[in-house]
Amino acid sequence: MRRGFFSLLALVSVGFHLWLIFAGLIPNLVSRPLHLMLALPWVFLAAESGGPFSRWSGRLLCLAGLLACSYIIVNLESLDEQYGSLRGPLQYTLAIVLILVVLEMARRAIKLALPLVAVTALAYGLFGQYLPGEFGHPGIPVNSFLGTLVIAEGGIWGSLTGVSVNVVAVFVILGAFVGAGEGGAGFMALATRLAGRFRAGAAKVSILSSAFFGSISGSASANVASTGAITLPTMKRLGYPPSFAAAVEAVASSGGQIMPPLMGAGAFIMVELLRLPYTAIMAAAILPALLFFWASWTGVDRFAKGYGLKGMAREDLPDRRTLLTTVPFFLIPFGLLLAVLFLTGYTPQFAAGLAIFAAASLLITDRNGTFSILAFLRRFEGACNNAARQIATIAAIIICAGIVIGVLHMTGLGVKVTSVIIGLSGGHLWGALLLTALACLILGMEVPTTAAYVICVSVAGPALQELGLPALQAHLFVFWYALLSTITPPVCGTVFIAAGMANTPWVPVAGKAMRLGLGLYLVPLAFVANPALIAPNVNLPLALLALVKIGLGLWLISRALIGAGDALWLRLGAGAAGMAAIFAFGVI
Repeated sequence: MRRGFFSLLALVSVGFHLWLIFAGLIPNLVSRPLHLMLALPWVFLAAESGGPFSRWSGRLLCLAGLLACSYIIVNLESLDEQYGSLRGPLQYTLAIVLILVVLEMARRAIKLALPLVAVTALAYGLFGQYLPGEFGHPGIPVNSFLGTLVIAEGGIWGSLTGVSVNVVAVFVILGAFVGAGEGGAGFMALATRLAGRFRAGAAKVSILSSAFFGSISGSASANVASTGAITLPTMKRLGYPPSFAAAVEAVASSGGQIMPPLMGAGAFIMVELLRLPYTAIMAAAILPALLFFWASWTGVDRFAKGYGLKGMAREDLPDRRTLLTTVPFFLIPFGLLLAVLFLTGYTPQFAAGLAIFAAASLLITDRNGTFSILAFLRRFEGACNNAARQIATIAAIIICAGIVIGVLHMTGLGVKVTSVIIGLSGGHLWGALLLTALACLILGMEVPTTAAYVICVSVAGPALQELGLPALQAHLFVFWYALLSTITPPVCGTVFIAAGMANTPWVPVAGKAMRLGLGLYLVPLAFVANPALIAPNVNLPLALLALVKIGLGLWLISRALIGAGDALWLRLGAGAAGMAAIFAFGVI
């Protein structure tokens, strides 16, 4: 009964988000509350762990959230005429209930940090007028403050939620359907065929497979769990030190969130905030992402030299038949997605919708060409369940972050923080960049990457732009540095996951991961110093020249950080030459 309920709910969730692609204009205060309604049961009911209080409170909060969302949908026209101002005790109760539901939903989905940030923002909005000095605000009437957050499109139902509903959910569904069939096997087969024969081939397979899989999944945790389940046992079986194997998987999996097309929902939020075409975001992101994986690849090669690791044996590589029978399962939907994106004028969600239908149709068969209706139904159910669960988690993050952004806009706090950043940096761009990077690292320690990016770019982005950094560069810079905490202690989430899967202490893993992931620290600074790197659609030869120059610098710095028996003077020289290659010899 329980399985049937959630399978039906998953089918409705997937169907609803696909229907939105082709349904035309739907009022935002209908589609966005429905999005939340479909997400609530997955957070409050699907994982009924904990004691009786947790279970019963989850059921009550889920019911309260469903009723509150229903009220907004039913009373859409009258609420629209109130211009974000609450009227009567019922609407005040509605506002409080919805905010509490969103906060608890985020807490259950991703722990306490993001809800605490949201609670702090709410407290500032309600009581900030009592703060002395420039950080106080004139005060906002409670009916307008809560109303803007709850019955208008200034908080819970804001543009961020719109991105979650209309775009992110669709690409999550695509990733789930590609992964439900033989798509994952295709990723691994192609990566193994391309990289397995090189020195430390299994580790380089991890890098390539994470780049392929991450480009669709956009989630570092999902990347570790999926590709790591295959690559980590392989590396350990071949005699790789467990700490090295785990570090490779942690770093490579983190790169999934900067690899187009999905980029952990970041690309779609950039589209909304910057009002740029989706293809422009992809074009700007692709070369930096390749540099990240290049730095990981060269780092693995240096460690392999020190450990004496060989390539994979020929019999461990997939044969041509395996390659030809599995690769189409991801190549067909992925190729269709890119073709529609770049060769037509259709929207990204329309392209993803077509790719989903292609991936779903492939679920009826497998690599052996066997057609089975029962297998199709089983894979289809798994894809829908996986997609609906991921949509709910992302909704919990984005809707809670919407509260913070709503308060920043209403109170003007973002402008005040911007002035502080400019003041502390002395009006120098590079000082502001370092302050922003530090803020991203601190916030990203507990807040998910997408939320950290949204909050940081809202307060630091204007400061960087005021100091002369173009908007797209500022957003990409913040987004990259919001990822720092995935491999940087003390939190380093992917390191903990990979270390646990490899059954090894996390501290050595983190040390190796930071050296393998040097691209995460340096590439954002590199594309600030070399802006042509993120403008291949403007001047491709110059962008490729910047790619080669920065790639050379990353290789040299990798040699400096991972000695593999080199003399100290050689390592120091390589490091200095690498920094010069990235930041000197002419700004490209």
